[in-house]
Amino acid sequence: MGKSCGGMSWRPQYRSSKFRNVYGKVANREHCFDGIPITKNVHDNHFCAVNARFLAIVTESAGGGSFLVIPLEQTGRIEPNYPKVCGHQGNVLDIKWNPFIDNIIASCSEDTSVRIWEIPEGGLKRNMTEALLELHGHSRRVGLVEWHPTTNNILFSAGYDYKVLIWNLDVGEPVKMIDCHSDVILCMSFNTDGSLLTTTCKDKKLRVIEPRSGRVLQEANCKNHRVNRVVFLGNMKRLLTTGVSRWNTRQIALWDQEDLSMPLIEEEIDGLSGLLFPFYDADTHMLYLAGKGDGNIRYYEISTEKPYLSYLMEFRSPAPQKGLGVMPKHGLDVSACEVFRFYKLVTLKGLIEPISMIVPRRSDSYQEDIYPMTPGTEPALTPDEWLGGINRDPVLMSLKEGYKKSPKMVFKAPIKEKKSVVVNGIDLLENVPPRTENELLRMFFRQQDEIRRLKEELAQKDIRIRQLQLELKNLRNSPKNC
Repeated sequence: MGKSCGGMSWRPQYRSSKFRNVYGKVANREHCFDGIPITKNVHDNHFCAVNARFLAIVTESAGGGSFLVIPLEQTGRIEPNYPKVCGHQGNVLDIKWNPFIDNIIASCSEDTSVRIWEIPEGGLKRNMTEALLELHGHSRRVGLVEWHPTTNNILFSAGYDYKVLIWNLDVGEPVKMIDCHSDVILCMSFNTDGSLLTTTCKDKKLRVIEPRSGRVLQEANCKNHRVNRVVFLGNMKRLLTTGVSRWNTRQIALWDQEDLSMPLIEEEIDGLSGLLFPFYDADTHMLYLAGKGDGNIRYYEISTEKPYLSYLMEFRSPAPQKGLGVMPKHGLDVSACEVFRFYKLVTLKGLIEPISMIVPRRSDSYQEDIYPMTPGTEPALTPDEWLGGINRDPVLMSLKEGYKKSPKMVFKAPIKEKKSVVVNGIDLLENVPPRTENELLRMFFRQQDEIRRLKEELAQKDIRIRQLQLELKNLRNSPKNC
């Protein structure tokens, strides 16, 4: 006993990992956000965005679209009349915080616009209807917005017109258009330096795109693995997609970004039907998979060598999640060895529940090995530099001293005048014919309202003209004062 035959070890391969005991810890009820009318929209987005200062949640609202912005320390029950950001004329479909200016948030909506909002210090005191910038360029509703990961003031938006627009917010205009998709874009993800964009699309294709030229570098036709979501795995030159197998089971696939002809591996997850949201933490090489409509979050460790994907554990909860916000690294509690934090939307309870992923450690000292230098809050490039072809890795920061804010960046909104929006020689604001009956009806009712309003305006002006004519007549007829 204890001897190995001919030096061959018969023991199973065991990977020692510092993350194998990571566990999920739900915040106490008083540290949750309660009484929130979370949107009932069925669009497959998270409807939630979080940074080190604020939590933003898309809410149910009558007429137009709105979202709440709550300072993180303001936990507990939120009053029903809490002020909202409510300038959109249609449902809000996506919201994202600017990674470099923590009080600037982008939103996009069914009203075809993208808007940029500046949240005042300490949060909203009254409803906000005026955006810093209103960006018009899409001809259909806009489903996704993503900030460029290393460049200040560059924003990507994907619309139901199958186009991705790249906005330079220094000038408040779209400067590029990516026009290679033949159906609705489901997901966008950048590599670490933002030199590559990957997308999934309803046309069942996975693409890797050079964003400035719009050139498709790689394309996969996913017949057996219907892709839903995709995420770049940091600098590993790998992509991970979640989707549905030909047997309608939930599935993940790992791809080489330079060769999408075949996935490196495909793995069945389960037979549930909800969408799988992938989240990747490049600092720990951990992948989290959260199912929409169930309460589970599975997590894995990813490596460049086979087997590539090692299952660690599963966080289970009976409350189903509609979406999940993720706290940026510099907002985590390093003293508690927290490596990831989700903000889970529980629609039925009107509840937002923080879930901390924690590495159990006995020592109280700073755990250098689980907190490498991480992308911080300083941009590496200006819009002009990036548009001019420069790529640069993120500016890294250490989490050791807790979160120290770099000199405060301020967003300066460009002064805009109304004009046509021409990208790649196409005027994006030209009238585009509706594609569906619903769209036609919406357009019809909108035009009816507009006609009614114009008729009323005309009638008012007629009355005013008659009044002025009478006054003029009276003046002419009145005896002149000497």
